[in-house]
Order: sequence, then structure tokens, then C-alpha cells
Amino acid sequence: MRAERAVRTHLGVTMAAAVLAGLLVLVQAELLAGVLSGRFTAAALGVLAAVVGVRALLAWTQGVFAGFTATGVKSALRHRLLERLRELGPARLAAHRSGELVTLAGRGLDGLDNYLTGYLPSIAVAGVVPVAVLIRLFAADLASAVIVLVTLPLIPIFGALVGMTTKAVTERQFHALSRLGGHFLDVVRGLPTLRAFGRARYQAGVIKQVADAHRSATMRTLRVAFLSSLVLELCASLSLALVAVPIGLRLLGGSLDLTTALLVLLLAPEAYLPLRAMGTRFHASMEGVAAADAAFAVLDDEPDHAGGGTRAVPVGGAPEIRLENVTVRYPGRETPALEDVSLTISPGERVALVGESGGGKSTLLHLVLGFVQPSSGRVLVDGTDLRELDLARWRARLAFVAQRPHLFATSVADNIRLGAPTASLQDVRKAAAAAHADFVEDLPEGFGTVLGERGTNLSAGQRQRVALARAFCRPAASVLLLDEPTARLDGRSEAAVVTATAELAQGRTAVIVAHRPAMIDLADRVIRIHDGRVLSDTGARVEGSRP
Repeated sequence: MRAERAVRTHLGVTMAAAVLAGLLVLVQAELLAGVLSGRFTAAALGVLAAVVGVRALLAWTQGVFAGFTATGVKSALRHRLLERLRELGPARLAAHRSGELVTLAGRGLDGLDNYLTGYLPSIAVAGVVPVAVLIRLFAADLASAVIVLVTLPLIPIFGALVGMTTKAVTERQFHALSRLGGHFLDVVRGLPTLRAFGRARYQAGVIKQVADAHRSATMRTLRVAFLSSLVLELCASLSLALVAVPIGLRLLGGSLDLTTALLVLLLAPEAYLPLRAMGTRFHASMEGVAAADAAFAVLDDEPDHAGGGTRAVPVGGAPEIRLENVTVRYPGRETPALEDVSLTISPGERVALVGESGGGKSTLLHLVLGFVQPSSGRVLVDGTDLRELDLARWRARLAFVAQRPHLFATSVADNIRLGAPTASLQDVRKAAAAAHADFVEDLPEGFGTVLGERGTNLSAGQRQRVALARAFCRPAASVLLLDEPTARLDGRSEAAVVTATAELAQGRTAVIVAHRPAMIDLADRVIRIHDGRVLSDTGARVEGSRP
């Protein structure tokens, strides 16, 4: 909120409207007490109606600007959350379950509405109105003001005691919601695999258990909220009784005039009301606060390339990439992903990385992408340490094709121009033709066809060719990185991808993670990696070099 000027403005208007509406209670009580006691004439009812109308207008203004505040804060948080997730890279994102992140960015941050529209304004009112009411009560009746002054702190004290428990149970409830949403999303994504291996029914049971845990946590939260409301209402009611009973006795004894008695009876509840409202809204807002805490935990998670410099990227053609005694260790893992790896990839050379899964091949690609920093050693680009380079400009020279490329729920053309937003439709068509993505012309609306999320209406081979077209749409890229682009493809799709890859690698430094012989045959050199170490470094066509 400190960084968003519009949000600060909306929040300021919200607070001011809430405080002014609260202070008008004093004027309303004075007028109503005067009319009821006969001190004011009936004409004062018109002024009273105007005060009530102004309070209603201020309440409406508070609601409108509170809505703007909530929208602005949630939008800014989501934008920065997505930016940080992009900066963290896949290596660090592995520590966060994607389903839980989706729940956090969606349903979780929506919980901030109650905090921003209800709790924050109630804090402003609770900080001003009770003090103003006390001052007026001291001027009207000292005995009643002392009773209110003594009993008023009981509400925040009990509220704080209950609030600590509320915060704990609400955080558990939000974590249960995150687990439920995250697990459900992960199960839906992997449903075809689960059905293929007969594990769908088991996962249905797991979802039921997680849902029961969320239900129990929600009921515990509601139980605490209702009990705390009972405690606050009881404290306020007893405190009001301590004020009202003496007022009634003194009024009957003639020691107190009617106007003052009515004024005290009308103002005393307004001293407790803001604190009671703040306590009630505190419970309603805690889920959003827990979500905000989780969002800030992600925002505070420093990316591995946080130490990246701003030196200009060397210009020219295909660069030389050199690893010098590089070791990479991931948090929570005893064995390093890469250990003392040294190799040189010459400008324009095509290198194939082979070996079993988990051996460190993808980690090596992430090093070149700048998603991972070496625990020791250096990654050099044309002799310059990658940590000293401007990573945004360095990545502008890269074309990366993942093993499972992500396609978005937008048109085929927009998916292809993802890495080159200014590319024309003609450029997109050329890139698709170079990637042998001829199937696009047969889609219902051609390049304007809107794909399903993750490209659900395309086959695996078609998704891979769209990803290759993205790389072709970046003609300025001088480094090509491919992570098993032919995995899980049929023979025809594999042949198309291999042909397109051979053309794409021309004149570029290429690093290809591969298992299939057809992709390995494209390489000038094969590097075998096992358990994070380079075991062999041979020519691609040397007999026995393939796995």
C-alpha cells in the first residue's frame, strides 16, 4: 500500500469517511437528547435527519472507496506475486506446490476484502470515536465518564486474548484450505496418469481426508469466532449496565436532569460499539491476513539470481559457454545436483547431455538460464561471469524449449509470439512453418484458434512444435536450450521435431538434453552426466556413446 499512490488515496478517503461518520454520532446524540427532553424544538428533527443522511452518505463513500482499496491491493499483490514467481525460476519454485500457489493467488487473497473493507476502517473508528465520546461524557457527567473509562479497556484486553487464539486457528484453517485446493488441482492435472495406473480411487479418498481436515479446521475457527463474540458482547452489556443503572437511580432521585441522562445513555453504547465491531471484523479478516502472510513469504523468498549484475551482455554471434568447477546444492538435499563440473561449449557447437533422470542435466540448463547459482565455481559467457551480467538481456539471447512446454488459454499466434510480443502475424506464420507446425492451418480458426489451458486440445507432438515455433520466433537468440523435446512423442511427431531442431540449431550454440538417438545424432559432441558428474565427453557418432 505504501508503493501504490491510488491505493493510498482510496485508503485515506475510506479512513476519513469512517471517522467522520463515527464523530457525527456525537451530533446525533446531542440533537436526539435535546428533542426528547424538550430542550430543542421539533425543528431540530430536520437537522437530525440531515445528520443521519450525511452519515449514510459517508458510509456509502467508505464502502465504495474501501472496494477500490481492496481491488488495488489485491491486484498489486497478485502482480508482484506473479513477478516473483517468474524471478524465482523452476528450481526454486519446486519448493512451492503449484496448486497451493494457485489457491493463494486466487481464493486466498480474496480473503483480504474483509480486512481492507472492514477491519482497517474499524481500527480508525475505534482509535478516534471512543476518545471523543469520553471527552463529551466527562463534560456532561463525571461519574458516568469514569465508569466508561474503567470498563472500556476490558473489551480490547479480552479481544486481544481471544485474538491470539483466533489467529492461530485461522492460519491452520487457511493452510488446510491451501492443501485442499493444491492437492485437488494436482490430482486433476494428473488424472489421466492416475487412471492409467489405477490410483484414481485412492486419490479420491485422499481428497476426502484433506476436505475433512479443512472442514474440521473451519468449524474450530467458527467456534472460536462465535465464543469471542459472546465474550465481547457480554463485556459491553455489563459495562453498559454499570452506566445505565446509576443513571436511572440518579434520574429518579432528581440529582440528574433528563437531557444529560438521555445524552449519557445515547453516547455510552457508542463508546463500546467501535471496539466490538473491530473485534468482530478481526475474526472475519484473519483468513485474508493469513493469505497475505503466505504471499509475503513468497515475495521475501530471494531468487537464486538475486546477486545478478548489470553488466552488458557481450554482443556478437553464438557465445562460448564455460563451466569451471561448478557445484550446485539444493536446500534440503544432502547430495549435490552437480559436483565439480567443468566443461566448455564452443561458439556454435551443438552438445547433447545424456544420462539417467535426476543426474543433473536439467540443473545444468537452469545454470545457463540463470535460474540457479552455483554453490561454488563459475559459469562464464564469453569469459564473463554470468552472475555479473544483466540476466534480462542475457535471456533475450536464449531460446528455451522445455520437456513439457506450457501453452496458455489464448490464440495459437499469441502462444507462439510469447517470447517476441512485437512479432507480426507473418513472422508467426514463418516460425510455425519452420517448426513444421503445419497442423495450425487445419484448426477451426487457424492461428486465431484459442487453445485450452496447457494446450489440452492439442496432441503432445503439436504442443512441442508450437514450443519450437516460439524459439523460431526469436531470431536474435544465439543460444538454444532444449530439455528432452522428443520425450513421449510418436515416430512422426519425433521426426518433425528433430528436423525442425536441426534447422533451429544452425549457427547457434545449442545444449540439448536427450535420450532418443535421433536427437543425439544432431549433436557435435555427447556429454554423459551421472550423479552430478561428467563421466564422458565424446563425439556424437562414436560407437557406444549413446545410452
